[in-house]
Amino acid sequence: MIPPLPLLPLALALLCDAIAGDPDWLYRRIPHPVVLMGRAIAALDRVWNRPGDGPVAQIALGGFTVVAIIGLSGAIGMIIHTALSALPFGWIVEGLLISVLIAQRSLYLHVRAVAYALAIDGLAGGRQAVSQIVGRETARLDEAGVSRGAIESLAENFSDGVVAPVFWAALFGLPGILAYKALNTADSMIGYRNEKYLHFGRVAARMDDIANFIPARIAGSLIVLVSLLSSRLSVKGGVSAMRRDAARHRSINAGYPEAAMAGVLGIRLSGPREYESTIREEPWIGDGSNAEPADIARALSVFVRACVLLFLLVAGG
Repeated sequence: MIPPLPLLPLALALLCDAIAGDPDWLYRRIPHPVVLMGRAIAALDRVWNRPGDGPVAQIALGGFTVVAIIGLSGAIGMIIHTALSALPFGWIVEGLLISVLIAQRSLYLHVRAVAYALAIDGLAGGRQAVSQIVGRETARLDEAGVSRGAIESLAENFSDGVVAPVFWAALFGLPGILAYKALNTADSMIGYRNEKYLHFGRVAARMDDIANFIPARIAGSLIVLVSLLSSRLSVKGGVSAMRRDAARHRSINAGYPEAAMAGVLGIRLSGPREYESTIREEPWIGDGSNAEPADIARALSVFVRACVLLFLLVAGG
C-alpha cells in the first residue's frame, strides 16, 4: 500500500528511532543489518585484497567490493520495498525497517555516557567512555580533550549517522538508505590510508566523500539554524566557523558539522591528537574557549533540536 504522503515512512522511522533506538533484546538474537554488511565486506576483503597485487589491481578489486556490496544492499531493499508495497499498511513496516538504519538515539546515548562518566567516575571514566566512540588514543586526554572528542563525534556522526541516511532515504527510500549504509560501512572498514588499504580502500573512501558531500553541509546548516532558539548559542559564530574553518578539517565533509557545532557553542574543536603513540597536528576548528564537560550537555541539546528540525522537514515534505 502506498503511504498517503511519500515521506511518511521516513518520518515514522525518525520518530521510532528517537523513541526506541536499537533494541538490545532484538540484536542479541539476530544480527543488525550493518553487522551483516560488515561480514560481507570482510569476506570480500579477505578474498580480493591480496598484498601481491599491484596498485591498479587493488583499486579495481576494491572498487568491485564496494559496488558489489552497494548493489546487493540496494537490490535487497528494492525487493523488500516491492513486497511491502503490495501489503495493507506495508509502509509502516518499511518505516520500522528504515528506523534501524538511523542513529539518533544510539548516538545521543553514547555521547551522554561520556558526560555521565566524567561527572561520576572522573577523568579516568571519561577517558574510558570516550574511547568507545573515537579512534584516537584516550589514555592521556585531559578533560578538555575528552569533551572535545565527545562533541566532535556527536557533530560528525549527526551528519553521517543521521542526516546522510535520511537524505538518501528521502531520495530513494529503503533501497537508498541500505545502499548508503553499505557504502558508509565499507568506508569505515577499508577506507583507510594505511599500507593495507591505501589502494584497495580508495574507491570506498572517494565514494563515501561524494555520498556525504551534501548531507554534511545540510547537517552544519541545521546546527546553525537551531541555535536561533537559544540566546546562549551563537548563530553568527556557527556561520563564521563554517566559512572559515570547515575546509581546514582533514575531511572534506566532517568539517562542516564540527565547525558549526564549535561556532554555536563558542568553543574550539579538533586540534592535535594522538594515534598509535604518534601526535598528529590537526588544525583547530573554531576560535572559542577550550571545551568543558558542561559543553557536552550543551552540544547534546543542539543535537536534539537539530534532530527535531530534521523530523519536521521530513514530516512536512
